[in-house]
Amino acid sequence: MSARVLVVDDEPAAREMVGDYLKMHGFDVALCDGGRSLFARLQEGAADLVVLDLNMPEEDGLSIVRRLKAERPLPVIMLTATASPIDRVVGLELGADDYLAKPCELRELVARIRSVLRRGTASGAPAGAAGEAGAQAGEAVVRFGTKWLHLDSYQLRDEDGGRLVLTRSEYALLKAFHDHPSRVLSRDRLLDLADARDPDAFDRSIDVRITRMRRKIEPDAARPRYIKTVRGAGYVYHPHGQDD
Repeated sequence: MSARVLVVDDEPAAREMVGDYLKMHGFDVALCDGGRSLFARLQEGAADLVVLDLNMPEEDGLSIVRRLKAERPLPVIMLTATASPIDRVVGLELGADDYLAKPCELRELVARIRSVLRRGTASGAPAGAAGEAGAQAGEAVVRFGTKWLHLDSYQLRDEDGGRLVLTRSEYALLKAFHDHPSRVLSRDRLLDLADARDPDAFDRSIDVRITRMRRKIEPDAARPRYIKTVRGAGYVYHPHGQDD
């Protein structure tokens, strides 16, 4: 079954060009001219990913990302012609999974959509009693900081089984740390392991993602015990925590 992609852009020509190209590559595409039509489409049926222009007059893309991530763990790729690095940082902090500068190479957009979708679709199934007990039979679950990481269903759960919204890039980075415990990983290495490299080498985006993850898995994000910064080298994951 084809992945359903919602393309949100207030410019008809740009919207239709992206939509037609994605259809040529096998995606089920719906076109939206802004936030109102996007959320109306989502009321009609599920989607797998949103391609979102940040600069729109009705409701700006950052506001739409905030609303989307508050309601559902739906992956978002931002498109922008004028966004500053601050806009990109804010978008990533709000939960966007990737971004491309406009005008973008449509082949690269397709590649990035497929990359994000490959990271899996977060399951909305209700949790069981608590943490590890909330896993489906046979599912791989590991302790990650103060939470439980479900490796098969791409979920992060607390002790009561409650599910925290986890973006594709966050999951990929957690998995990279899990696969390389107690090893210092540079920013470049993490970007490669998580397939999260930004198109214009905006390498500080990895810091934004890790700051966002620390808020979810650390007892005190301001004094991390599990994902530690190694000055001048990168980051290291301590499975059992490490105090300063």
